[in-house]
Amino acid sequence: MVMDLSPEEILSGLIAIANDWRLLAVLWHGYFLIFVLTLVSGVRPTRRVAGFFLALPIASVSVLAWINGNPFNGASFALITVALGAIAAGWSRLRVKVAAIQLAVPGVLLILFGWIYPHFVEGARPFEYLYAAPTGLIPCPTLSIVIGFTLVLGGLGSRSWCLVLAAAGLFYGVFGAVRLGVMIDMVLILGAFATAYAAFSPIGPHRFD
Repeated sequence: MVMDLSPEEILSGLIAIANDWRLLAVLWHGYFLIFVLTLVSGVRPTRRVAGFFLALPIASVSVLAWINGNPFNGASFALITVALGAIAAGWSRLRVKVAAIQLAVPGVLLILFGWIYPHFVEGARPFEYLYAAPTGLIPCPTLSIVIGFTLVLGGLGSRSWCLVLAAAGLFYGVFGAVRLGVMIDMVLILGAFATAYAAFSPIGPHRFD
């Protein structure tokens, strides 16, 4: 369990994943770039498709955690994946909508934070974080970018989806900042609160559940 590991051991594992799987990080950046270009072009996928799309990088974190010997992160991200997948599977085929500016702006900022997450990649020059930051590999940048897209899309019209991500973001943001001393993870804490706000706010697109 992650609680049985020292902060140094946990950090060592995260560093190993971020560097050993750097090519996968590049692929995840391409994956998210496709989603960005899709939305910018005016195409609006169905809520179900968007939900499955955003759940997949969560599953990636789970798989890499298991491979790297971190069963807590492996199990917790597997659980998050199952929860998000089950929520998305029950959605109608209505299409997503872009949220009001009050949610879209913090969403974009969280996407950028997750996209260039400046930690754990060894020997990287600043511009390399544009395509090799460990998004899709380790918890905090992955949750940040998924939460960011969720806010941009108005919580995907789902209170339950928002609350699952808010709980995950709050836990991993606090754990990263307090236990591991990665203070930039406090950004994820703010993202978690923004997502909890979106769960109950009338701002943005019509709520479907």
